[in-house]
Amino acid sequence: MHNPGNATPDRFPAQDRFADGAQYIAGRLRKGTSGRTHTVVDPATGEDVLTYELAGPDDVDAAVAAARAAFPGWAGATPGERSDALHRFAAVLADRAEDFARAESLQCGKPLKLTREFDVPGSIDNTTFFAGAARHLQGQSAGEYSGDHTSYVRREPIGVVGSIAPWNYPLQMAAWKILPAIAAGNTIVLKPAEITPLTSLMFAEAATAAGIPDGVINIISGTGREAGEHLVGHPDVAMTSFTGSTAVGKRVAEVATATVKRLHLELGGKAPFLVFDDADLDAAVHGAVAGALINTGQDCTAATRAYVQRPLYEAFVEKTAALMDTVRVGDPFAPGTDLGPLVSHVQRDRVAGFVDRARSYARVVAGGEAPRGDLKDGAFYRPTLIADAAQDSEAVQAEIFGPVLVVLPFDTDDEGIRLANDTPYGLAASAWSRDVYRANRATREIKAGCVWVNDHIPIISEMPHGGYKASGYGKDMSAYSFEEYTQVKHVMFDNTAVAAKDWHRTVFGDR
Repeated sequence: MHNPGNATPDRFPAQDRFADGAQYIAGRLRKGTSGRTHTVVDPATGEDVLTYELAGPDDVDAAVAAARAAFPGWAGATPGERSDALHRFAAVLADRAEDFARAESLQCGKPLKLTREFDVPGSIDNTTFFAGAARHLQGQSAGEYSGDHTSYVRREPIGVVGSIAPWNYPLQMAAWKILPAIAAGNTIVLKPAEITPLTSLMFAEAATAAGIPDGVINIISGTGREAGEHLVGHPDVAMTSFTGSTAVGKRVAEVATATVKRLHLELGGKAPFLVFDDADLDAAVHGAVAGALINTGQDCTAATRAYVQRPLYEAFVEKTAALMDTVRVGDPFAPGTDLGPLVSHVQRDRVAGFVDRARSYARVVAGGEAPRGDLKDGAFYRPTLIADAAQDSEAVQAEIFGPVLVVLPFDTDDEGIRLANDTPYGLAASAWSRDVYRANRATREIKAGCVWVNDHIPIISEMPHGGYKASGYGKDMSAYSFEEYTQVKHVMFDNTAVAAKDWHRTVFGDR
């Protein structure tokens, strides 16, 4: 599937950069102790970029111990002290932005323009946001709710958080897991996907450079079955946050439940893209292509199911196919590339399988193949448009996670909203209309954690991200994420100084 080579030094020198190992525990890199290695592969060329020793249970134990040792000091820091540290962290990330962009493009196959303009600045912005949010961990104001007592609410950190991040946005997902956790005073052990560990390790190194104490952020690079399950089941881990597929999320929940952990799950998606017949057709077409192809479609909020009201349906299919055909597929590091490879040949073949099976029940209008020529060794797949599939078909119901958009017609507004809700998922959606009442109805009735109107994909640090139904529960980003990463404690003071209180007679004695 891939060949050893030295194509990466001009991109990012990963093998030299992580010569000391791909585990980051208590402020330093070290080698894993599982006895097995893993090779990170450049999906654009099929060449090896880093071979490292995988983490085993002993490494997880060491990382959790480091996080547990760092917890009292970090939890005891003032909000202002944690805020200052996070501001310094953001400055270090900004100084190293180009390295992060190149490393992310190398391990994921993302075009440099995406990592430079989306992944990296978004992660820096998240860091800056949580630097400010660290000062606003507030509970309810004090009050005399019983008449004889003063009550107030404290928000307190939970302890050691054990998080698992996916391979599609390694840097951003590291930020989404780490930042709210540590802003709230927790410490963390993060397990990135073993195929994309580079930027998670770099993120932790940047935190150390910014003066965040050793052990507050630890990275374990290992497999889910060995390192991941041991982390989730660890008795000293108080909370687990997982982003990934719904199937794996169910397993994470099973393991976490055994030790009664706090659990946050952000799982799969199959976002509907609902185009009403009064929509701006050109805007919807451009939004569909961008929303479907971002990160080569490997995005749980990507536009995957376009429902177009019948008067616009044929024109939408024609224009979307034509626009997809203009997308430039190529080397992520080459100027002008719009779409890079999928993250691996395995993922490329999985996507191709969905499309090949769809030929028996639908029309493949654009794409539907891997490019040849100079790109034949990479995990590339052309932007693909499928039309006329049935609502209950695999292409409509299953998460393909590739550059594939399926388009179906609908007649009435009721039908369009019903079809939009007709999958197990509920992470994101969009509605396209010039009619404010139509659009507002869609935002109310579509069951998803985020509904865009006349756009699809933009995210901002100030707003929450999380799903309904099989897409999981809990929120990333925004101040709402503190609901996941803090304990709420009620404190109650007696104000009477009376020894024999009136309510005691319900337990003993008379009035």
